[in-house]
Amino acid sequence: MRVNRRDFLKQTLLASASLAAPNLIPASALGRDGAVAPSERIVMGGIGIGGRGTHDLGWMIGEPDVQFVAICDARKNRREAAKNTIDKKYGNTDCALYCDIRQFLAERADIDALLIATGDRWHALASVMAMRAGKDVYCEKPSCLTIAQGQMIVETARRYGRVFQTGAQRLSEPNHVFAIEMARTGRLGPIHTVYADCRYRGGARHDWLPEQPLPPKEELDWDAWLGPCPWRPYNIGYVNHQWYGFYDFATDVAMWGAHTLAQALAGIDMTNVSTIEFQYAGPDQTIVTRLSNGVKLVLFRVDGSCWEPCQFWHGACGERFDGPEGWAAAADGYSITDVSSPALLREYKKVLNEYIGRTRRPMNHVRDFFDCVKSRRPTVANPEVMFRAMSICLAADICDIVKRNLKLNLVKSEFIGDAEANRLRSRPMRAPWTM
Repeated sequence: MRVNRRDFLKQTLLASASLAAPNLIPASALGRDGAVAPSERIVMGGIGIGGRGTHDLGWMIGEPDVQFVAICDARKNRREAAKNTIDKKYGNTDCALYCDIRQFLAERADIDALLIATGDRWHALASVMAMRAGKDVYCEKPSCLTIAQGQMIVETARRYGRVFQTGAQRLSEPNHVFAIEMARTGRLGPIHTVYADCRYRGGARHDWLPEQPLPPKEELDWDAWLGPCPWRPYNIGYVNHQWYGFYDFATDVAMWGAHTLAQALAGIDMTNVSTIEFQYAGPDQTIVTRLSNGVKLVLFRVDGSCWEPCQFWHGACGERFDGPEGWAAAADGYSITDVSSPALLREYKKVLNEYIGRTRRPMNHVRDFFDCVKSRRPTVANPEVMFRAMSICLAADICDIVKRNLKLNLVKSEFIGDAEANRLRSRPMRAPWTM
């Protein structure tokens, strides 16, 4: 084709102008104007988002470097409610929905980390499956139903190099951190007694609810909802939170002790503690334990609500540390830590600032998780912290079941000289929902 001089010059000028024009890239893609660049964002998914999970989701999507892209839940109404929250936050309809956790994990290689807030029966299995799929995990408490499940979480996180945080969020709240630091730093003198709130209990029933007609699988996948638990006929009561009361789906001491044992243990030196002895006092009674370093650990249980005041604290999920120089206690609803003498509060800000400076941790539990996803260092409620606390909780449950004193080797995670108790360290898991 022949091109005359005038047409050639015209086309050349147009091409030059297009090359000189600026490329209009959104500021958000470059991380400007307060936005976080895509390369710095943590891509999140959620499994079992309802109840406590709804709270966690709202907490997490407020972090500027986090973006939720998918939800997996056996219940249609739950997954759609979570999607609505996510899509409203981001102003789009992009959040994908899944019913089957296996399909979800297989397809979503783009997801960095998962929020797991299913019922307790699914916590350990979902965490292990997620970490094997290369995901970091924030899992609600209690993170396991058995000692064997807790061991599997620790081993899986270590083997696959994954970051794991259990939802013991009070380890990141100022009033609890101050009480823990008062004990840990020796300001109360050598700690001789520690109390943990274990008043709210579940998992006691061994009967079944009567069978009811199953809803359509699209509305509820009953097999997936049950997961690794024994098969039970469908009853809407299970789905509507009554599962808390049944041994098939829950625990007893560990139901509430999962909230408080990690707090109690954080204030004492567990480095050289090898064994713990449990003194059985009767059904639903306070269990007094003795650590091999001489510290008395009291798993406080009385009749009544865990929100009712008691002699050790005046709220729920409390812990208390007693030493020769005084005591410090914390619980939900406190504006500041409760202490035996006002003089102990004089260094309140100093103690908290020293903790932040030493640990480089924020007073925000999910932020600690996200920071650790980026840095790859252990979280404040890492697998070892979770497992130590849950081992003691679950051993107390076993003490209730066998109705006698027990001694647990914390290093080997086995009871000394008690074959029956050792058999209760695990539960059968229903195929195909096994580890």
